[in-house]
Amino acid sequence: MRLRVLGIVLAGGKGTRLYPLTKERAKPAVPFGGKYRIIDFVLSNFINSGIYSIYVLTQFKSQSLLQHLAEGWQFGALMRNQFIIPVPAQMRSAGETWYQGTADAIYQNINLVEQANPHLVAIFGGDHIYRMNVNSMVEFHAQTSADVTVAAIPVDRKYAAEFGVVETAADGQILAFHEKRADAPTIPGDPGRVYASMGNYVFTTRILLDVLGADAADEHSSHDFGRDILPRMVGRSRMYAYDFQSNRIPGEAAAGAAYWRDVGTIDAYYEANMDLRSVSPALNLYNREWPLRTASYPEPPAKFTFDDENRRGQAIDSIVSGGCILSGGVVRNSVLARGVRVHAGALVEDSIILDNCDIGRRAKIRRAILDKNVCVAEDACIGYDGERDAQFYHVTESGIVVVEGERSAVDISSLVI
Repeated sequence: MRLRVLGIVLAGGKGTRLYPLTKERAKPAVPFGGKYRIIDFVLSNFINSGIYSIYVLTQFKSQSLLQHLAEGWQFGALMRNQFIIPVPAQMRSAGETWYQGTADAIYQNINLVEQANPHLVAIFGGDHIYRMNVNSMVEFHAQTSADVTVAAIPVDRKYAAEFGVVETAADGQILAFHEKRADAPTIPGDPGRVYASMGNYVFTTRILLDVLGADAADEHSSHDFGRDILPRMVGRSRMYAYDFQSNRIPGEAAAGAAYWRDVGTIDAYYEANMDLRSVSPALNLYNREWPLRTASYPEPPAKFTFDDENRRGQAIDSIVSGGCILSGGVVRNSVLARGVRVHAGALVEDSIILDNCDIGRRAKIRRAILDKNVCVAEDACIGYDGERDAQFYHVTESGIVVVEGERSAVDISSLVI
């Protein structure tokens, strides 16, 4: 018997540590890799795994996310069990509140689970960068006769204080949860690593409905899976950790390490994008057996113009998306999203340039992230003087400059401060 699996994507997070990229959008809607959005990863994982019944729960600053879903993901189909439907917060709780936690988000939409009547419910976050064959986790859940299965990834024990750690027995059965503890127990037989929870869960439906009802009635609960529901289930339910490192993607080398990144900060987001430029990136965007799906825009091909000395449109070790025109400018070690213009004499290095930015003549940009629709003036310099950059833009501790969207970047080198 083929199990019916309902997918629920939690996509309502604020993503405050990604500010200013999340100033006007939820974290799952943040662009990534030139043409994608972060949420495309979890949706592609579901679709590629044969899970076609998906609800996307939204909340904060959801307009950009809703627009992307409408443009890139088809809602509805000839068969009633094939859909991707965004669900805005409807305040269905007794107090008519916003979602109070991840568990409350599901509880406020419990009618959707009951109507779908699946065997299993896969509850996944919408704000991580990774490839995952969800079928393997579902099969593991069925083989262990689990009530709930938690996806976990081995990480070095020195990072235990940064994650919710899952303590397991040798067979993967969950013994306890430890929230951001430096002394959290390591993986059995592997004293150098701990299991970090990925925030992805597979529940047997009956169990999920029971624990959500009990949690909703607990006025002392914060109504969160990681903090409340899962720790309370230990010893009462069959709980297993699914080792993400055992996950295999069709079309990928069997010996390859499973890829997962929590791009929760500007620096982590920057590094994950920069990873894509390498000759053999850890995250393969070119695997046709496991495509990364997204919106399809009617962009023309990228174009490189002029071949004069000191005026040659070129890109080296970079990703250049459709609709870009490099008219005499040079792009090096960078990621360019759709419709970027780089004019004669301009230099873009080690940077992420989002949709429809315009880089003026002779402008110089280094170690920067330009949000959508930024216009960089002729002769402007960004990323060369940290103190001056900080007066106009957001600058991280590592020196990455973030220029907010819908604004112009003036030539700050000419200003009197």
